[in-house]
Amino acid sequence: MLSYTLKRILNAVVVLWLVITITFLLMHAIPGGPFTTEKNLPPAVMKNIEARYKLNDPLWKQYTDYMVNLTKFDLGPSFKYQGRTVNDIIGESFPVSFHLGMNSILFSIIIGVPAGVISALKRNKWQDRLIMFLTTLGVAVPSFVLASAFIHVFAIKLALLPAAMWNGFEYQILPSIALAGMPTSFIARLTRSSMLDVLGQDYIKTAKAKGLANYVIMYRHALKNALIPVVTYIGPMAAGILTGSFVIETLFAIPGLGRHFVTSIYNRDYTVILGVTIFYSFLIVALNMVVDLIYPLLDPRIKLGGKKEG
Repeated sequence: MLSYTLKRILNAVVVLWLVITITFLLMHAIPGGPFTTEKNLPPAVMKNIEARYKLNDPLWKQYTDYMVNLTKFDLGPSFKYQGRTVNDIIGESFPVSFHLGMNSILFSIIIGVPAGVISALKRNKWQDRLIMFLTTLGVAVPSFVLASAFIHVFAIKLALLPAAMWNGFEYQILPSIALAGMPTSFIARLTRSSMLDVLGQDYIKTAKAKGLANYVIMYRHALKNALIPVVTYIGPMAAGILTGSFVIETLFAIPGLGRHFVTSIYNRDYTVILGVTIFYSFLIVALNMVVDLIYPLLDPRIKLGGKKEG
C-alpha cells in the first residue's frame, strides 16, 4: 500500500505540474493582459506597472519565478484586487464554497443513494417510474433554472426563505438544494443501475438460496458493491462542488470561490486564474486518491494497484 500511495503522489505531482505549465502558457498566449483596458494607459505608466509585477521579464523567467514561489505556497498578488494576494482570496472565499458544497454533497448522498436503491428494488413499479422521472428532470434542468424557480416560488411567492446572501442556516437551504439537483439525480440513477447489476450476480442468488434475510443481502452484500461506481463519481463531483458554482453563487449573492474564478478570467488576472486552477486541480487529484483508498473497504477483493481477486 505504501508503494502504491507513493506512486500516486508522484503521478499527482506530474499532473499538477502539467496543469500549471499548460495554464501558464495558454494565459500568456491570449492577446491582451491584466492591465489592458478600453482606455489605453500611457506607455510610461504601463511600463512601470509591468515592471512592478515583473510582466516585462522573459516568459521563461516569469515561469521559473512562479514555480519557485509555488514551492513556498505563495500564489502571488492579485493584479486586479489591490493589496490582496491569491492566498488571501482563496482563504476568504473557499470556506464559503466549502460550506455550500458540503451541504450539497450530503444532500446528494442522503437523498440520491436511498432513491436509487428503492428504484432498483421496485423496478418497473410506480415508485421506480416516479424516481426515474424526477431524476431525469434533475439531470436535464440546469442548476440556474432550478435556482431561479426556487427563488421565485419559495422566496418571492411564498416568502418562506430568503432569496440571497449568506447570513445563516435559512440562507443556505435554497442554494444548497439547487446546487445538489443534478448530482442527486445522477447518484440516484447510478445507484439504481449498479444495484440492478449487482442483484443479478451469482453470489446474490447464492445468498438468497441460503435463506439469508433480505436486509442482510441488500445492505451487507449488494449495496457495498453497488456503491463502487457511486464513490468513483463522488470524487471528482465533490471537487467541482467544493470549489464553488459561479452560477449559484451569483444568483444567491454568495461570496464564494467560484465567482472569483470566472471574474479573474474576464479580468485576465493571471495569478488568480493560476491559483484557483491549481487549487481546483489539487482537490480533484486528492479526492480521486481518497476514492482509490476507499475501494478496498467496499470490496475486499479489490487490491490497490489495480488487481482484483476472483
